[in-house]
Amino acid sequence: MVTRPLATKLYPEFIKIPVSRRRLIETTQGFEELTSLPNICGAIDGSPIKVPGLKLDRNSMSSYKCKNGYNSVLLQVVADHRKIFWDVCVKAPGGADDATHFRDSLLHNNLTSGDIVWDKVINFRGHHVRPYIIGDWCFPLLSFFMTPFSPDGAGTLTQNLYDGMLMKGRSVVVEAIGLLKTREPEPEIQKDPDETGVPARVLESEKQFYYFGESLRQVLAPKAFNQKNMSDFTLIINCCGK
Repeated sequence: MVTRPLATKLYPEFIKIPVSRRRLIETTQGFEELTSLPNICGAIDGSPIKVPGLKLDRNSMSSYKCKNGYNSVLLQVVADHRKIFWDVCVKAPGGADDATHFRDSLLHNNLTSGDIVWDKVINFRGHHVRPYIIGDWCFPLLSFFMTPFSPDGAGTLTQNLYDGMLMKGRSVVVEAIGLLKTREPEPEIQKDPDETGVPARVLESEKQFYYFGESLRQVLAPKAFNQKNMSDFTLIINCCGK
């Protein structure tokens, strides 16, 4: 009785893709103030949601056991700069990987088919840059999805600085999920362990999106290389003793 109105009435009222120009500009400007990177419209992440008392047969047990060791389903959310969700997907067992879950989502299908049209296009270094989502290296690099160059800081100085700014933007969705899992007034944010593993592989059907995304990432990287971000990056390096 409770979940049905939440799913049918309230969800479409509050969980909305920022397609209106006013909200899109507000979101991209908010992310640019945080990261110095232009035209980011959302940050995405996946997180296992524990399902107590889940009864499974032996064949299904391993697919629902997440990396943290408990039975769960996989939640995928996209948040704006204010930590407000604008897309939610729960279609996979907890043992699934983020890239597979994303590729099976309605959001991915709508973006690859062109059903979602964001008209805020900017010209940056001779490239037409449409709004794009950011995430970690467990997701695929695509024309509408920017990921880090390297998961372990093995890139050039410019690439590592870009990665740091990108992950700074991604932190909003990590914190949003932490708030969701705590669900108390003024909660202490709970974070999942940092992602590990290899970057998502490129599927044959995604190659055209990947090549455009790789070109766009090369263009965007120098944008992060400014005085303020360089100071932040130097501070991080000094704190780490590297």
